[in-house]
Amino acid sequence: MKIFIGTQEEIAKKAAQRYVDLLKEKPNAILGHATGSTPLGLYAELIKLNKEGALTYKDVTSFNLDEYVGLDGSHDQSYRYFMNENLFNHIDIDLAKTFVPSGLDTSAETAANYDKAIEAAGGIDLQLLGIGNNGHIGFNEPNTPFGSCTHMVELTESTRQANKRFFNSIDEVPTHAVTMGIKTIMNAKSIILMAIGSAKAPVIKAIVEGEVTPEIPASVLQLHPNAEIYLDYEAAALLSK
Repeated sequence: MKIFIGTQEEIAKKAAQRYVDLLKEKPNAILGHATGSTPLGLYAELIKLNKEGALTYKDVTSFNLDEYVGLDGSHDQSYRYFMNENLFNHIDIDLAKTFVPSGLDTSAETAANYDKAIEAAGGIDLQLLGIGNNGHIGFNEPNTPFGSCTHMVELTESTRQANKRFFNSIDEVPTHAVTMGIKTIMNAKSIILMAIGSAKAPVIKAIVEGEVTPEIPASVLQLHPNAEIYLDYEAAALLSK
């Protein structure tokens, strides 16, 4: 894995350059997007570059990692809503070519069809990831099989507590989500994982310097041929020099 360390602004700009380079080479790239607070700096930079004409999303197709079960796209805590508000509505992407797992139709068939749609589009060229404090990527909680494809998952209490800040109370935080599986993520041609803040330092040390184990799902990225990790100084603080 390649590791880049800097300020939050520096890593957002450096990660954004990957998008500039990719879309110059392949304007119709398939991108995998992520939600949460971590990618907001990157998305702000991509919006800025798009408005300046440094990159265009007009031929891009997008597949998001996950969605809460029970929330439709109009709910202000759904990940469809998040993506529209924080990226899609501010760039020149065709919304008809942006896909988010359904939080309402959670059948195994619909989940399988999400993977088939990714495959039919040509596979994801660049997948963006955040990471949970317990090492989850997407909503693949600890001990999710590495061979998993898109599926519904029950969220751990720690994940629900971590996301409680976005809701009025813990009672409103969904108990389940639909997520790309670890195999789905690992099938991407290239991967960017971003982490910021001291709370992520222990898990970053584990995934970079520890063993590959389903107990820490993100550790599987050690096996990917083209994975990059972008860290602010706090998230990188426990890495060996």
